[in-house]
Amino acid sequence: MKKRILFIVFYLVSFYSYAQKTDYSTLLIPDSLKQNANAVVRLNQIDITISSQRKMKIYTKRVVTVFNERGQYAIDANENYEKSSSVNSIEAIVYNGFGKEIKKIRRSDFKDQTATSDGTMFSDSRLIYLDYTPTEYPFTIVYESEITTSNTAFIPTWMPINDYFVSVQKSFLNVYYPNNLGFRKKEFNFSKFKIEKPTDNSTQLSYQVSNIIAQKVELNSPNFFDIYPRLLLGLDVFNLEGVDGTAKNWNEYGKWFYENILKGTDDLSDETKIKIKLLVGNETDLIKKAKIVYKYVQDKSRYVSIQVGIGGFKPMLAKDVDRLGYGDCKALSNYTRALLSAVNVNSYYTELYGSKNKMNLESDFFSVQGNHVILAIPNGKEYVFLECTSQDDPFGFQANFTDDREVVVVKPEGGEIVRTKVYFDKGNTQISKGNYIIVENGDFSGKITIVSEGTQYERKAKIEKFKPTDKEAHYKEYWDNINNLKIRKIEFINDKEKIALTENVDIQAIGYGVVNGNTMMFPLNAFNQFSDVPQRYRTRNNPLEIDRGFLDQDEIEITLPENYVIDAKPSNFKIKDKFGEYKTELVVVNPSKLIYKRSFLLNKGLYEKSEYENYRKFREQIAKADNSKILLTKKP
Repeated sequence: MKKRILFIVFYLVSFYSYAQKTDYSTLLIPDSLKQNANAVVRLNQIDITISSQRKMKIYTKRVVTVFNERGQYAIDANENYEKSSSVNSIEAIVYNGFGKEIKKIRRSDFKDQTATSDGTMFSDSRLIYLDYTPTEYPFTIVYESEITTSNTAFIPTWMPINDYFVSVQKSFLNVYYPNNLGFRKKEFNFSKFKIEKPTDNSTQLSYQVSNIIAQKVELNSPNFFDIYPRLLLGLDVFNLEGVDGTAKNWNEYGKWFYENILKGTDDLSDETKIKIKLLVGNETDLIKKAKIVYKYVQDKSRYVSIQVGIGGFKPMLAKDVDRLGYGDCKALSNYTRALLSAVNVNSYYTELYGSKNKMNLESDFFSVQGNHVILAIPNGKEYVFLECTSQDDPFGFQANFTDDREVVVVKPEGGEIVRTKVYFDKGNTQISKGNYIIVENGDFSGKITIVSEGTQYERKAKIEKFKPTDKEAHYKEYWDNINNLKIRKIEFINDKEKIALTENVDIQAIGYGVVNGNTMMFPLNAFNQFSDVPQRYRTRNNPLEIDRGFLDQDEIEITLPENYVIDAKPSNFKIKDKFGEYKTELVVVNPSKLIYKRSFLLNKGLYEKSEYENYRKFREQIAKADNSKILLTKKP
């Protein structure tokens, strides 16, 4: 009997252990969660315990099944730490597709490095991360970590789903906090998802959600943050960089930050002050003085990439940046602020969320939300904003990374929420003027001058820095409508005062005109074809957003072979819609010379998802018109 009992106990223990291991089998994942998924987050549990104004502990457990290489990013097994935070524990276990353990990864197996390539400047800012190369797919990683930080001003944002093509089986958030710190929260986009809130009282908050299917990318959707669930958390009473603070809004935060974090970081040596004053000379115009200082910073310093909150929140001392010649966004913005002050130009440290996708700081909810710092210079009733990390950007230029979003300008009297420069549609221009010749066998030779301004300047300016082979590859891709393309000459003129980039390009191509017996056919628009037609969706889920508009204008002179006559040519075409306006005009100067004119204005805007198909048809008509062909017949 005793043996029988021991056998049963052994059997139950073995069965329980086996059952525990099989928990991570991919066979247990519902089919609905596998559809369109590169990875499935089986469990995402975050426990945030705020013990006091100066102590916060964050425990994370993530169980992620990865189906292919594109799903690797969903593992998200990394932590940042520095003098104000520490990683108490970090580990991971890898299971194969059947739930069998194949590897245990301890802390010593994680990569641990400085948060920047230059460790001399930020030696206390480090990143510990999992660098796992799978031997097979699918596999599952169980990742656990616990960190402790004194920076209670920065409570992590909860996003139960944080990328496309990743489904979520279970996600939990638990927050524990004292009732005397002024705990606050703000929910975004919860209504479309069945997010439950089991607990919400004076000391505890919890959320949970299950079975979120993988979201597919839809073209021209709004920013991910604007359409999927997000939870911001904050405290009225907090600690930042070892300094206690109190702020219920952005105004109070700005005043506190200036007094307690920024103050004293802008000292410069007398030698540097004298140098910058001599450089500015007798100039009295504030903006002209600022341009001189900005150019000095661009020539003297280089950018070391560290986001706000990783390299600390307090900027490096200006005199250290002056000595070393490099810094992150905080350091370089603060250094520029110090130099401007030395020549009596006011400027303000400015926090924001920098990215190609526009993202505002929530003006009615204070919390540390930014990832980037720039500088604001008062200019009448407006501000000129400086991107101090760039060695190439023209003075005051912001397009495509910090433009058109709400930011907080940090002033001695308090923080001010303002909107950065808006680049309006008709100011984002690409003006093209050129010519091309078609000879009897269909070969093509042409020259084009393209002048780009506004947001289109930013897209083009970087091409100037490309290697010759990369420049050639760029233009061959840009003019992929021209087969057998050969780039004969490329010249750039970068007018940083006007903020305009001019491209002068000389090209040739064999067989652009298709000869068939006595006829030849070719598209009139050789230099600026919009051939892409947005994808059709059977069911559109997201709104339509055109986040940046533009205006293209083209005028091209076309010389035809003398022994051909025009048999058929496209009619002038015009379409006008809420999305923009497009028109073409073809002028016959004489039997062998044509002038092709084209204008395309695309309007920035946010539209209901029901408008997407109309937009798609609008673009479809433009693509068709851009590919309109002329038919020539050889003279008898």
